[in-house]
Amino acid sequence: MNQQKPTLIFDYGAVLLEWEPRLLFRKMFAGDEAAMEQFMLEIDFNEWNRELDRGLPYAQGVIERSVRFPQYADYIKAFDERWEETINGPIQPVVDLLYRLKEKGYELHGLSNWSPEKFKLMRTKYAFFDLFESMVISGDVNLIKPDPRIYALLLEQIKRQPKECIFIDDSLPNIFSAKALDFQTIHYQSPKQLNDELASKGIYI
Repeated sequence: MNQQKPTLIFDYGAVLLEWEPRLLFRKMFAGDEAAMEQFMLEIDFNEWNRELDRGLPYAQGVIERSVRFPQYADYIKAFDERWEETINGPIQPVVDLLYRLKEKGYELHGLSNWSPEKFKLMRTKYAFFDLFESMVISGDVNLIKPDPRIYALLLEQIKRQPKECIFIDDSLPNIFSAKALDFQTIHYQSPKQLNDELASKGIYI
């Protein structure tokens, strides 16, 4: 492989797969957006999901959060049992881009905040994951972005320096952490914007 080519590191959720927990909760709240948002705020959904991504088993997480918020126990349980309803399929233009990058000899790796329990469901469902030479999934290592230690783990695994890598993620805190470590970065916002920014770095696909 041409070592002059930059190594490309992709986040998965909201970059390659459309993940949105509201896809599930909106059904359960029958479209009552205010009630759904209040539920997510009260249970501190974002903090809970971070802990699940860090490796907290779903069964344990559901019990602990249901004890704290018994009025929402059915919704909390559904996030485990109906989790696949939070995925709205691949972001196909980015998946297509992955295949073109692979064909042109670019080295592809993954770095994603994800529960290993749930990632396993997606890993077997979508063949494009086979394009990645390696991946670090947060729940497997009990670390989550933007913790610098998870980036260091990936670099150790792929034997690259940060400046040799382009890190692509939809989360600004994750991007800022990577930049501080001297990665090249692209804050993903849309397939076209990703293509344009890759081109600006000399990658024409």
